[in-house]
Amino acid sequence: MLVCVLAVTAAIGLVALAAFLFRKLDFGTDDREPRGTSAGHSGAMLSSLFLLVFAIAIVVPWTTADSARQNTYAEGQAAVETYWSAAELPAPAGGEVQRELRDYVSFVLDKEWPVMATGRLSPEGSARLDTLRTQVTALSVTGDDARSAKSAVLDRVADLSAARRQRAADAAAAPPPGVLILTIVTGIIVLVFPFLAGARPRGQAIVPLVAMAALLGVGIYLTWDISHVFRGGLAVKPDAFLSALQEFQRIPEGR
Repeated sequence: MLVCVLAVTAAIGLVALAAFLFRKLDFGTDDREPRGTSAGHSGAMLSSLFLLVFAIAIVVPWTTADSARQNTYAEGQAAVETYWSAAELPAPAGGEVQRELRDYVSFVLDKEWPVMATGRLSPEGSARLDTLRTQVTALSVTGDDARSAKSAVLDRVADLSAARRQRAADAAAAPPPGVLILTIVTGIIVLVFPFLAGARPRGQAIVPLVAMAALLGVGIYLTWDISHVFRGGLAVKPDAFLSALQEFQRIPEGR
């Protein structure tokens, strides 16, 4: 924050110094017109700055949401792979692990997904996975096939836990607050710039300004609306977990 303040102060100081020196040296001519060189240059730069910040405010959440959506499919696939591996465990352990997995995925769909709109995951989900891992670890099995199946299930549960941690990171992800603030500030400056430059729009000239103000308001609202991965216009849906539940139905029950 201090660096930002210093940068702004230095930039303003540079403009003041340049204005003083050019006037002192009697270089150039006075520019008081709203359509003059100074106003035109400043208006173009302010518009470019607004477009740059606005693009960042749109692109960053868009790419974050796309990545989070792919991560949910990776997590759903990890659940399916765990379910397949559990089918190889000896009875009744295989069926019990599969039932725990079904309950976990149903919990994510029904109870945890709405919570993620607040930027966090439910602690109960992590507790369920920890219980599942402990349950499989405690299994006493004999034979190479059973031991191999147990090891495979533990590996798949570890993958599922890692995918869950990534989903927690995605839920907490948000653009830097300064981006939205700068978008609002530059948008306001762009709106009032003609008045700051000395123009007094009248009649039909005010119509484009009103239209621009309305569109800027909509654009700024959209940058806020899509700023979170699991809510708003770009909210990631639980399609991956719905697909996982459907996939469970065609996988054989634990033997």
